[in-house]
Amino acid sequence: MGWIEAIILGLVQGLTEFLPISSSAHLRIIGEFLGTGADPGAAFTAITQLGTETAVIVYFWYDIKRIVSKWFAALFARVPQSDPDVRLGWFIILGSIPIVVLGLAFQTAIETTLRSLWIVAITMIVFGILLGIADYLGRKVLRLKELTWRHAVIFGFAQALALIPGVSRSGGTITAGLFLGYERRAAARYSFLLAIPAVFGSGLFQVYKSIKQPCVAAAQGCVPELFDPAQIAVSTIVAGVVGFAVIAFFMSYISKRSFLPFVIYRILLGGVLIALLTTGVLT
Repeated sequence: MGWIEAIILGLVQGLTEFLPISSSAHLRIIGEFLGTGADPGAAFTAITQLGTETAVIVYFWYDIKRIVSKWFAALFARVPQSDPDVRLGWFIILGSIPIVVLGLAFQTAIETTLRSLWIVAITMIVFGILLGIADYLGRKVLRLKELTWRHAVIFGFAQALALIPGVSRSGGTITAGLFLGYERRAAARYSFLLAIPAVFGSGLFQVYKSIKQPCVAAAQGCVPELFDPAQIAVSTIVAGVVGFAVIAFFMSYISKRSFLPFVIYRILLGGVLIALLTTGVLT
């Protein structure tokens, strides 16, 4: 693959990472139609997510700085542990554990078997329907200051489901938040903050593997065979710039509107994907 393909995949990553439609699923699908038709792979996805998560840090910089500073201050008893920002810091740490443990335990399956287009199609539809039900039935009254330890664990396992392409990191955690009764904006904000440790950990780990091992495992081939480091870097930068704009749009959108358009999109895309697989257009 070349520069054009790398830029296209960066655009796709930036456009889909923060919407509840699964960026990994879109990269998996778009990859089939680019160049050699190869799956960009879980490693490529993890590395380009470093760009989109950098956008999260920039967008929520003041929130993150406040949470981190208070959390460290609380370690030295300068701020009470009951402070909402200190509690939020602990909840993000707690909520990050499931995806780390499950990601390491099922790393091989995540990079191979779970990237099946059939699995992507089914999860797109099933979790789209769940998002619609949660958005319709959820009370949408709780704010992040009302987050509890139990809810933090549930959010964490919901995020871990995003290890399966088609679920969506934001979609899974937002769906869980809506079922628990959180406001749309609160669920989305926590989803983005919760993703930071997991995504940076996964992305940096894949960068390390790319340097340590010339061939990084992926579903069909390896990252160096598909893109050179410069192309991956450009794709990551494009994803970050586009992702920042998408965050701003999404946070404004969900303050006033429902997730119904995303639910419909997920179901339609999953249906189209099943049709393409059934007719042999995709394998």
